[in-house]
Amino acid sequence: MSDPIPAVGRPQRQAAFGFIFASALMTSVSFGLMIPILPNLIKQFTGGDTAAASEWNVLFATTWGLMQFVVGPILGMLSDRVGRRPVLLISNFGLAVDFLFMALAPSLWWLYVGRILNGMTAASFSTAGAYLADVTAPESRAKSFGMLTSAFSFGFLVGPTLGGFLGAYSLRLPFFVAAGITALNWLYGLLILPESLPKEKRLATFNWGRANPLGSLRLLQSHRGLLALASVAFLFQLAQIVLPQVFVLYTTYRFHWPTWVLGLTFPITGIMGVIVQMFLVGPAVARFGERRIVLIGCVAGALGFFWYGAATNGWLYMLGAPLFAFSGFIMPGLQGLMTQRVSPNQQGQLQGANQSLQGIASCIGPLIFGESFAWSLRHDATLHMPGLAIYIAGGLLVLAFLVAWGVAHPHRPQAAPEPATVG
Repeated sequence: MSDPIPAVGRPQRQAAFGFIFASALMTSVSFGLMIPILPNLIKQFTGGDTAAASEWNVLFATTWGLMQFVVGPILGMLSDRVGRRPVLLISNFGLAVDFLFMALAPSLWWLYVGRILNGMTAASFSTAGAYLADVTAPESRAKSFGMLTSAFSFGFLVGPTLGGFLGAYSLRLPFFVAAGITALNWLYGLLILPESLPKEKRLATFNWGRANPLGSLRLLQSHRGLLALASVAFLFQLAQIVLPQVFVLYTTYRFHWPTWVLGLTFPITGIMGVIVQMFLVGPAVARFGERRIVLIGCVAGALGFFWYGAATNGWLYMLGAPLFAFSGFIMPGLQGLMTQRVSPNQQGQLQGANQSLQGIASCIGPLIFGESFAWSLRHDATLHMPGLAIYIAGGLLVLAFLVAWGVAHPHRPQAAPEPATVG
């Protein structure tokens, strides 16, 4: 396989990585702004009917995941064909327009259409991952993906706090701010971002047969061990959905946490995750390699979930947070291993396939964990297991560990055969 790093100077590569990091940070902040606001805005449109708002909120969430599932592979392959820069710029510009659309939506259905468009343009995350693979040497990719993941984590740490503050003045204001942030992101990219994929390394043609969710899965099947690694990523992403789905309801029911305690747990656990992803992934990869950090992350995540489910009071629950933070090793390690297995003109397709799987997880996760949590509460008198949904998430990471044990090995390209000798 040829060297995936484009022939550009060192300052340009640094500027490129800086943009991707800043882009991930600003995009995640803009999404985080909506977390405490969107449900209340939906409730406002339903005339204060909480049950109806909850149903619409589920529809919004699953539709957004469905858009990721469908559009992620298309944008990924498009970036392999025309380059990363135009796809990123168009997506960022579209995202700004989408936020503005939702800010001005006059009805619930208009807001829903905006959410559909938002999910489509947010699928540019796959292109950002491909860009990062372009500008980073294979042995450094896990560290770089850890930095990228920390940007998302930090953005989702800051965004909800800022959204709650702005939403106290107006439920529409966070959407306007999100539109402004993503517009600045687009302008920053327009002025600074260099292309990362040289023309000679791009796909010759755009193949619609592969630019769809099922076609993208064929890419995962075409490289040894790639589908199994993607399965580990899917299990982790699916398990993660339990936290946003039941965390507030679970801790309020079991520990009787007031709102201010809930507000403190988000920055505390978020900071722990950022520290692991930003500062510990690189040294851990250098010392242990991608395989071991994936396995460590699976073990830490599973034990963390089991701890959360078994904790009998709030203090014990929070003591599990430092352990669970090391699950932040999983995705950077997997990305490092997966990007080693495909050529430069398939990095976008790979990231699109990963995002498509994440979309599936976003669609089915709320159903799995929401329903299992509700079932455990209805049978709490006999079952005594309100943490059932969290135990299920822990079990998914145990399964991820078992799969990773067999497949999470560094990719070593086969050496060219020596020419036959005559004599």
